[in-house]
Amino acid sequence: MNDIASKVLKGEPRSVARLITLAENNSPDAAIAMKDIHPNTGEAHVIGITGVMGGGKSTLISEITREYRKQGKKVGIIAIDPTSPFSGGALLGDRVRMMELAMDEGVFIRSMGTRGMLGGLTSAVYDVVEILDASGKDIVIVETVGVGQAEVDVIKIADSTLVVLVPGLGDSIQTIKAGVMEIADIYVINKADRPDVNQTVAEVKSLVDIDCSNKDRKKPVLTTNARNGEGIKELVNEIKKHKKYLDNSKEFDNKRMRRYEAELIEIIKKRLMNLIFDESKFKEKVESLIYKIFKKEVDPYTAADEILGKILK
Repeated sequence: MNDIASKVLKGEPRSVARLITLAENNSPDAAIAMKDIHPNTGEAHVIGITGVMGGGKSTLISEITREYRKQGKKVGIIAIDPTSPFSGGALLGDRVRMMELAMDEGVFIRSMGTRGMLGGLTSAVYDVVEILDASGKDIVIVETVGVGQAEVDVIKIADSTLVVLVPGLGDSIQTIKAGVMEIADIYVINKADRPDVNQTVAEVKSLVDIDCSNKDRKKPVLTTNARNGEGIKELVNEIKKHKKYLDNSKEFDNKRMRRYEAELIEIIKKRLMNLIFDESKFKEKVESLIYKIFKKEVDPYTAADEILGKILK
């Protein structure tokens, strides 16, 4: 077995961090290690947390993690932020905001930049989830970047998806209609000390009544105030209930199959892109075709067909 893989399976934090870095950088060494650790994955409960920026997701995650630690659970946190245009790393760095948790040996926190990937995630997140899973984490929390209402990719990786809303962010009815609302397994109305919280709760429950009218599970709507820990224990219990629901139905297997499908497609995409742009012969060809497109000697679609035709021969 690969040396770094064996250390990750023992839960060594430095090896976990090193393998994550290799995965982020698309290193061939990461692929070798991932082959070794894959058979030891699948035990962690993956929780995706998304919602609008300013919803208090990081504070909520901190409190959820503390509750899990009281229960003796080991927790991995993947905090995805916008990418720095200078370093290519995470711009906000949730690790700073979760410094107290970072001192806990039972918690591993990694801030990652999207590196231009849309959907609120980063392309290496599938590997990172498996790395944390294999290292012995019982819970893996994935926090999306929080830049808008199109962060639906988290559903491809999470077993349980929490959509975090807050009262008073403009037209809540329009927010409820947005695509990100459709992916929730649990709705969380955070900052519940705001005066218009009851209206937001009523609107979300109205949506749930319509959406879940013909389903065997009604999506719960919970209120929390993460700053003082209100509602956190109830939220963790609700997440536990959702996991039990998944375990007792075929939905858990379906979610995992969708994750592996998305991961496989992402790996193929990355390898095709590397093949096109890293290999010198293809790089020359691409540059030549770009010049021809510029000179109107060829159109972009024909150029793409020519490149892919060479790869698929």
